This record gives sequence, C-alpha cells and structure tokens, in this order.
Amino acid sequence: MSDQQTAVKRPANEIGGVVLDYGEVLCFPPDRSQQARMAAALGLDLDVFSLNYQRERGSYDRGDMSPAEYWSKVAAGRDALNESLLAKLRDWDVEMWSNLNHAMVDWLGRLRRAGFKTGVLSNMHADMASFVHRRFGWLGSLDCLILSCEVRLVKPERAIYDRCVDGLALPPSEVLFIDDREVNVKAAKDAGLRALQFESIEQLREALAGLSFPDLPVVRPAGRERK
Repeated sequence: MSDQQTAVKRPANEIGGVVLDYGEVLCFPPDRSQQARMAAALGLDLDVFSLNYQRERGSYDRGDMSPAEYWSKVAAGRDALNESLLAKLRDWDVEMWSNLNHAMVDWLGRLRRAGFKTGVLSNMHADMASFVHRRFGWLGSLDCLILSCEVRLVKPERAIYDRCVDGLALPPSEVLFIDDREVNVKAAKDAGLRALQFESIEQLREALAGLSFPDLPVVRPAGRERK
C-alpha cells in the first residue's frame, strides 16, 4: 500500500492516537546469549542474573539509581564489578535493547501519515534514553515521547499514562496503547486508555481486524529481521 493510499484511511473507530511501548514491541527481545555474556562477566548463574537484573529495574528506569548502584545490586556485592566491567555492562545492556523491529517502526510511521497522533511510552534508563535520542531520528516525528528516566515515573504507575495522554492532547478513551506486558496493559486500561498486549505482528493484526488502521507489514516466513 502506498503512502497516498494509507493517508486517506482515516480513523473511523474513535481512536485518534496510538502509543507503543519500546522494549519488545519496537525492538526485539534480547537474545539469551546476550544475557549469558553479562551473567558470565559477573560470575553469576544466568537465572540468578536474570532475577537480579529485573528486581531493581523499576528504580533504575525511574532514575532513582546511578548505573554503579544498579549494577552493584545486580552483581550481588561481588568484587568483580570494577570501573572497566561497569562500562562493559552498561554498553552491553544498551546493545541488547537496540535491535529494532523495523516492521513495527514502519507501522508507527504509517499511523502518523494516516492522521493518527503517535507516541512512545517506555520504561527506559538514562543510558538507553541517550542512545535512542542519538540514533533514532524517527522519534522526532512523534507527538509524544515519554521515557521513564526523563519524567521520573515508571509503568505501571498511573501518573505516567496521564503524562502521555496530556502529551497527545486527546481524551484517554481515544488513545490506544500497545505493550508487551500484561501489567502495563491493565494499568493503561485503569487509566482510561484502550490497550492491547503485544505478542507478535500476526497477533496484533488479528486484534485490530475490522478497525480503520493502516495495514501491518507481512512478516517474511524466514523469521524476524535482524541487523
């Protein structure tokens, strides 16, 4: 479908804005090997590393912790965390969340050209936020960009959804929010937004069937695109 064809497909379902999560929606989830590299560098079992990585993530994404404080907690007090390793962990963490799902990024652009307001609402720590601002020029075309470390709020806190709705200048009931985590989807609904849980492009296409949205790209049988 051409941009011109997409542009005439106006919202007819009382939704004026679409907001996407970043992690595991606009980017692919990390490979297990990427997490294993970090765990090995800290001398931790992968399951222990994963638990430690998630436990304090909300505080880190909100900006309540410095990188050194966060990674010290992930390392569980091990002496191996020196300045050199800290720098590697910070770089690796950004790297494993930087593999864009280009099909979803393209769809976000199609939404904007079709007349929808668009936004991104993501829990994201300062290192990652700095990276996406530098590298992803398409963020500049959004009507609203809410990154947790920049507003000192995290999903599923109610206030972060309110900030996003205010940024779009739309009633909550006219905003569709798409996130991969059920807890965040539920919180969005509690805040008055419409919300869907993202599992795959195919699943999202089915969930949006019959509504006036630009067509989602068809994923090639070979699998997801990686660069």
